[in-house]
Amino acid sequence: MNLKGRHILVSGAARGLGAVIARHLAEAGARLTLTDILEEEGRAVAAELSADFHPVDLRDPASVAALGTQLDGPLHGLVNNGAIATGIGGIGFEDVDIDTWDRVMEVNVRGTWLMTRAASPALRASGSGRIVNVASDTALWGAPNLMSYVASKGAVIAMTRSLARELGPDGIGVTAIAPGILTTESTEYVPQARHDQYGQGRAVPGAQPPEDVAGTVAFLLSEAALTLTGQVLPVNRGFVFT
Repeated sequence: MNLKGRHILVSGAARGLGAVIARHLAEAGARLTLTDILEEEGRAVAAELSADFHPVDLRDPASVAALGTQLDGPLHGLVNNGAIATGIGGIGFEDVDIDTWDRVMEVNVRGTWLMTRAASPALRASGSGRIVNVASDTALWGAPNLMSYVASKGAVIAMTRSLARELGPDGIGVTAIAPGILTTESTEYVPQARHDQYGQGRAVPGAQPPEDVAGTVAFLLSEAALTLTGQVLPVNRGFVFT
């Protein structure tokens, strides 16, 4: 995939899947702008990739809006990867703390909307803008004991479909990927039994590294991916079919 000449913004790029996606996009020739609340780690990844970096707190509307005013030139792609995924599972829906629920929704749902809103003028200016929202297959099969996260990613899927219709007239394509459990630090808390469930239930058995997902994201950011707008791709080696 050749993304030379395309300017891509990646949120949550300081580590894990976001950093892997950023490295893959850089290898494909994209010019990158990276954001994360983890400033030191984010700047290190940006320096490695000769990318711009902006510290952004997805819970803070002013922080996200400020990013929109600082974007350098037209934007060809946005990867909404920033999210809360750790320390929120393993309990039943009746025991979810309300503050935790609100925090997850603020980052995963409202943060995705705010980032899209902030980036939309620059995406329109490019003439071929693409948005890739990182959802989760937990929202497709209904993972138990993970209610706040599952609900937030279900909302991201719904937003993807609505945004595709709102932004389509501007030539902007909006898609979502729905990975399963990836071998990143954000899934280290997941019980081994759940990892085994995924590994044994995939059409292609075994663990799934984040590099699997990065190639799909690169394609969805390309000009050729416009026909897929509004679609949700379960990039999980066949654990869920749609």
